[in-house]
Amino acid sequence: MARKEKKEEGIVDTIKTVVYALLIAGVFRTLFFQPFWIPSGSMKDTLLVGDYIVINKMAYGYAAVSCPFSFCPIPGRIFGSTPKVGDVIVFRHPASNEDLIKRVIGVPGDTVQMKQGLLYINNKPVTVKPDGTFKETYAPQGPQGDLPRCDNGPVGIGGECDKQRYRETLPGGVTHDILNIQNDGPYDNTPLYTVPKGDLFVMGDNRDNSADSRVPVFSGGVGMVPIKNVLGRADMIIFSSAGRSLFYFWTWRAKRFFKWIE
Repeated sequence: MARKEKKEEGIVDTIKTVVYALLIAGVFRTLFFQPFWIPSGSMKDTLLVGDYIVINKMAYGYAAVSCPFSFCPIPGRIFGSTPKVGDVIVFRHPASNEDLIKRVIGVPGDTVQMKQGLLYINNKPVTVKPDGTFKETYAPQGPQGDLPRCDNGPVGIGGECDKQRYRETLPGGVTHDILNIQNDGPYDNTPLYTVPKGDLFVMGDNRDNSADSRVPVFSGGVGMVPIKNVLGRADMIIFSSAGRSLFYFWTWRAKRFFKWIE
């Protein structure tokens, strides 16, 4: 009997250990860090389809309480500060509740405008310098199978797809890559936006392929993003795969493992 009781106690202890470990992992994920997978090309070439990143949920001094269900409320806040221009953030879409990732371009009180493909913040053009050509294969990308846009199109499947790459310097000194296809597209000339109190203006680094704050919610964009919807700052790429499945190890991008995000 003693041996049986000891065995049962051992099983109970094991179950308790597993439960405690899961609870600790859940709390850690909810309050501090969270993984996020890049499903689209709107942030190329900073982030590629198939990058797996870590979101720092304490970057602004608060904990963002996430919830995986569509009926969950807006993430809770303990206390916090405002994201800065240049930060790459993950946020909850104001209408659909979908988690998205973009770069902060304007904070409350800033004005933002695009003129012939050039970004103006507070009526001053940002500094942009040519930085070569971004090349990729014209083929379905990620589980969604989306095809990239090219400025040397039309390009057949398997062909080389090019986009012009530039180094952009934002107010405050953040420098990062942007991609450009044209300067007269629907997102290249915009009205003058003033960022309201409590909101952020965000844009994708792949400037001609991002339905961001330049596009209102009713037209399929995100419009202004409430600061309360921010889940955290994207800090690091921990893993990257160019294939349609995580298990296609021959498509892993080893050079992107554990890479800090600009």
